[in-house]
Amino acid sequence: MMDGGVPNIKKWVVVYPVYINSKKTIAEGRRISVEKGCENPTCIEIGDCCSHLKLPFAIEIDKAYPRDFMQVGRVRVLLKREDGSLCNPAIPS
Repeated sequence: MMDGGVPNIKKWVVVYPVYINSKKTIAEGRRISVEKGCENPTCIEIGDCCSHLKLPFAIEIDKAYPRDFMQVGRVRVLLKREDGSLCNPAIPS
């Protein structure tokens, strides 16, 4: 948290929906296996999952994926606090 009590989300992990889209190839930006991905996820769905997992998150709908500017939106997720402790010990990465 910064001095005003507002979290500094610039240091949080960025998740673009294309990272987990099973319809995309690795060259198009997918970062996980097809089996673990889902079809055409949205930022809202990723945010819902973060909420269910009790992870702090922020949806940035005005941002676009750098390789494809038609892919709009991203989610910032806090996995580790500033002291290095996990926000949810069951989810290390």
